Amino acid sequence: MTTRTTDLPPAREGERRSWLKEHSELGVCVLLLALGVLVLTDALTMDVDIAQRGPVGPRTVPVVVGAGLLVIAALLAVDVLRGGRGQAEGGEDIDLSEPADWRTVLLLAGVFLGAAVLIEPLGFPVAGALLFWGAAFALGSRRVDRDPLIAAGLSLVTYTVFNNLLGVPLPGGPLMGVL
Repeated sequence: MTTRTTDLPPAREGERRSWLKEHSELGVCVLLLALGVLVLTDALTMDVDIAQRGPVGPRTVPVVVGAGLLVIAALLAVDVLRGGRGQAEGGEDIDLSEPADWRTVLLLAGVFLGAAVLIEPLGFPVAGALLFWGAAFALGSRRVDRDPLIAAGLSLVTYTVFNNLLGVPLPGGPLMGVL
C-alpha cells in the first residue's frame, strides 16, 4: 500500500502535473517578479541626498529596471496563461543531441575565478590579460603567438577607458606607476 502526499485522485493529480508542465514558463515569470521586487526594494531604500545629486540620481536606473522587470513578468504571465508557448531551442549551430562540453565550462569558470583572485595583487591590466587569454584558450584558440598580445592590448584599453575616461578606479597593481 502506497501513501500519497496529496489528497487528489490519481486522474486529477495527472491533470495538475500536465497543466504545470504546459505552463512551465510561469516559473520564469516568478523569477522576473522576484528580481523586480528585489531591485525596486533595494533602489527605494538606497540612502541618497537628493540635493547633492539633482533630479536624476542613482535611484533612477534601478527603479526603471525594476519596474521594467515587473511589467515584463506580468506580460509574460498573461501570454502564458492565454496559451502562448516559447519555441523549443532550434539552435543554429548547436547540436542538441550532443552532451554539454563540461571541459570548456570548467576551464572558463577557472579562468574567471583566477582573474577574481588575481585582480587585487596583480592589478587589472595583468589579471585582465590573463582573463582574456584564458577565455580565448578555453574556447579553442591555440594561437600562442597572437592571443597573449591581443589579450594584453584589450586589457590595457579596457583599463584606460574605465580608469581614465570613465573615472571608475580599477586596481593597477605593480603597473600603477607605469600606467
